[in-house]
Amino acid sequence: MTTARSPAFVAALRAAVRGEVRTDEPLARYSTYRIGGPATVLLPAVNEDVGVALRMAAAAGVPWFAVGLGSNILLPDEGMDALVIRLGKGLDRLDRDGDRWTVGAGLPAPLAARRTAAGGWFGLHKFVGVPGTAGGGVYMNAGCHGAEWSDFVESVLVVDDAGRDTVLARADIPFAYRQSGLTGQVVLEASVRLRPEDPAVIEAELAELFRWRSEGTPFNQPCCGSVFRNPGGASWHREGGPRTAGQLIEAAGLKGYRVGGAEISPKHANYFVNVGGATAADVRALIRHAQAVVHERFGAALETEVKLIRPDGGADHLPPPR
Repeated sequence: MTTARSPAFVAALRAAVRGEVRTDEPLARYSTYRIGGPATVLLPAVNEDVGVALRMAAAAGVPWFAVGLGSNILLPDEGMDALVIRLGKGLDRLDRDGDRWTVGAGLPAPLAARRTAAGGWFGLHKFVGVPGTAGGGVYMNAGCHGAEWSDFVESVLVVDDAGRDTVLARADIPFAYRQSGLTGQVVLEASVRLRPEDPAVIEAELAELFRWRSEGTPFNQPCCGSVFRNPGGASWHREGGPRTAGQLIEAAGLKGYRVGGAEISPKHANYFVNVGGATAADVRALIRHAQAVVHERFGAALETEVKLIRPDGGADHLPPPR
């Protein structure tokens, strides 16, 4: 079976793209968790590189995996046989035409937030504390502070696993909570509509949002963001009782609990941090423990929000106890 580690595949890919192809590249460099073994990584220089790579991968039977800043994912300790396509520099445009903005997939969401806000445009500023790219945000329909990417998207340029580009209108994208339905496609750009606002008003809200993120979450430590989705259901929604995933984990007495180098943050219990030398196995074990204890104490089923990536580029699901 051909993998992205194959010297012949790597040589052919290098000859076909304008960007850089790195072999035996530590994936920890591309993860906000700072976890992950070696892989072949493509750093596209232009949008077209992504389509070329996907066509070549399809022809060779090589799986692939697209990554932005590497938040909301846990990459495998053993590395990946899939081709890793890192969307960053070269795919980070930000252009305005009236109240419509074109945002490149590789642009970090905090930069999109600050640059649009500086011009007096309200909307994307909500994502100032989100540790991901615009492309990842659209693909995951990431959100915070009462907003999500689907609130602003008008259309999305995607490339499918056969390397074909398509512009999808908002109405054709089945956005839902923390998902876009764009499985098997890579987001290259998004067109968003924002509304004008007094820059001083936006700046004041930006400062408050950033303060909340800084004080309430451990973004000064390697982490993926929220580990679990906030659960639903009446069985543990007692008046005055824990309701969110973080509140449930904290109420179970798990703040500060460690497995190896992974710790449930004392600052926010739905953030599991790498305190030094953590492995993917450590994080998975910590997830299992939190799920089991919360289920035993409250009957609540915690579903993972973080994507647990396998070497073939697929994602594992760690179902909670039932």
